[in-house]
Amino acid sequence: MVLESLIGPAQAEAKPTRMFWFGVLFSSIAVILGLWIFKEQSSLIMVFLTVFACIPLLYKTIKYEEKKDDSIIKESILLKEHGRALSYLIFLFLGFVVSLSLWYVFLPAELTQTLFSAQLSTIKSINSQIVGNFFAESFLGQIFANNIKVLLFTIFFSFFYGAGAIFILTWNASVISGAIGTFVRNNLGDYAGALGLTKLAGYFHIFSFGFFKYMTHGVFEIAAYFVGGLAGGIISVAVIRHEVETKEFRHVLMDSIDLIILAVVLLVFAALVEVYITPSLF
Repeated sequence: MVLESLIGPAQAEAKPTRMFWFGVLFSSIAVILGLWIFKEQSSLIMVFLTVFACIPLLYKTIKYEEKKDDSIIKESILLKEHGRALSYLIFLFLGFVVSLSLWYVFLPAELTQTLFSAQLSTIKSINSQIVGNFFAESFLGQIFANNIKVLLFTIFFSFFYGAGAIFILTWNASVISGAIGTFVRNNLGDYAGALGLTKLAGYFHIFSFGFFKYMTHGVFEIAAYFVGGLAGGIISVAVIRHEVETKEFRHVLMDSIDLIILAVVLLVFAALVEVYITPSLF
C-alpha cells in the first residue's frame, strides 16, 4: 500500500516529468526483489512487480479520463486533455527503460543473463525473423503488422482487465532495455578504444547512443500503445457506467475510436522512422 499510493493522475498531470523518477523507482524495486526472492524467475517477476506498482495509477487514470468524456463535448479539447495523461505515461515508460537498461549494463554478466533471460530470448527470436530481409518495403510492412498486433493486444487487455495494458507496455520496456543493454555491452570496448574514452565517459556515450537508437522510433510506438490502452480502458469503464444505448456511451465510444485512429497513425509514423530514419542516424 506504499508505492501505489505515492501519486495519482491529477498530481501526475501537474508535473509529468516527475513520473520518470517513479518509473525508475518502481522498476528498480522490482529488480531488487526479483533477484532477492525469485532469482531463477526474476526476468518475469520484475515485470509483474513493476506492473503491480503501476496498476492503481493506471486504473485511476482511465477513470479520470473517462470522466472527462462526460464533461467535455468538443473532441479537439478532449484529445488535448487525453494528451496530458499520455505525456506522464510516456515519462513513466522512459523511467522503466532507463532504469532497466542501467541494471543490465552494470550488473555482473551472470546476473544479467538470469534477470533478462526471457527478454533476451524474445530479442533473439525477433532478430531471427528479420535477418535476410533486405527490402525496405517488406520490412516496413512486417514492422507495421507486428506493431498493429501489439496495439490490438493492448486495447483488448485494457478493455478486459482495466489496467491490463500496463503489463504489455512494461514487458516491452524490459525487452527494449535488454536490447539497449546488449548494444552497450557489445560496443563499449570498441568505442572506448577507438575514441580514447575513459570508462565512465565511455559508458555515458555508448549508453546514450544505444538509448536513442531504439527510442528514436520507439517513443512513437509506445505513445501509440498508451493511446490504445487509454481507448480500451475508457470503453471498459463506459460499459460499466453507462447503458449502451445512451448518448453518453456513444460519445465515449466515438472518443475511443478517435484515440484508436490516432494510435494507428502514430504506428505508421513509427514504422517509417524505424525503416528510413533510424538506420541513417545510427
